[in-house]
Amino acid sequence: MSTSNKTLIVKCPNCGCSVPWTPEQLSKPFCSERCKLIDLGEWAMEEKRIPGESLSLDNDNDDYLDAGGDSFFH
Repeated sequence: MSTSNKTLIVKCPNCGCSVPWTPEQLSKPFCSERCKLIDLGEWAMEEKRIPGESLSLDNDNDDYLDAGGDSFFH
């Protein structure tokens, strides 16, 4: 069985540039750290979302209390 020496090339999800899938390419699948950070910023600003139903957060915060009734968040 022979293996191909061809390097896998993917497109950067942000700008569409060709990106070689190699150990040296530290930002993969992005072409650069800049494109990686742009994508992260879009997720953080909720410009990108995964489709689905929203979760309800209208409970009494019982999930955030430990056995002694103290909040985990001080």
